[in-house]
Amino acid sequence: MTQKTAVVTGASSGIGAATARALCAAGYHVFLAARRVERIEILAQEIGATSVPTDITDQESVEKLADVIGGHLDVLVNNAGGAFGLEPVAGADLDAWQRMYDINVLGTARVTQALLPALIASGAGAIVNVGSTAAHVAYEGGAGYNAAKFGVRAVTEALRLELFDQPVRVMEIDPGMVHTDEFSVVRFGGDEERAAAVYAGVANPLVADDIADAISWMVTRPAHVNIDSLVIKPRAQAAAHKVHRQS
Repeated sequence: MTQKTAVVTGASSGIGAATARALCAAGYHVFLAARRVERIEILAQEIGATSVPTDITDQESVEKLADVIGGHLDVLVNNAGGAFGLEPVAGADLDAWQRMYDINVLGTARVTQALLPALIASGAGAIVNVGSTAAHVAYEGGAGYNAAKFGVRAVTEALRLELFDQPVRVMEIDPGMVHTDEFSVVRFGGDEERAAAVYAGVANPLVADDIADAISWMVTRPAHVNIDSLVIKPRAQAAAHKVHRQS
């Protein structure tokens, strides 16, 4: 039998890299799509994957990714995303909002457009869009990121309706508090002290492997089983605004 294939965007670190490892362990040949070439080349050598330098905000770059994949693809994990800033609407950096929209929403749509024919051709394709609990509940300072992740959720739901008669599952995973090396550091412009404060006192936040394990489970369900939306949070996080922190 031909080995199944998967594309993971944002595969250079965090949830993306962990998901690539999990899918390789599950028997897929994984194509690592990300901008940081050196990182995905090292990961590709480690797990036996293929690195494809990709900027999901650039149409030509995504078209090159589609050319590498060819006419058949089993799984697409639209993981690339990110948050920038935590300012209120009145003081928001709208350029940062534009960047969040370009990556999270338009990037997801662009990659999906390019790879959808190959997913349909597989006869049992699966798309997993990595969203966030920020797609469900807005919070102070989060409007730009909320809007972007609400957008990802809307794209996911509309796409599922549009593909109802096609052999492609459309799924979404919405993580809550996940402690990765980069997410909060990037959000706060490299301020590691401020980033660390997000997780202060939280005994067991989720880690990237937790999300990767869930994504692997989602895509390896039988082809007739669609996990529409999976919200996944650490036990300590009862809601976006209510987190148990030890003193």
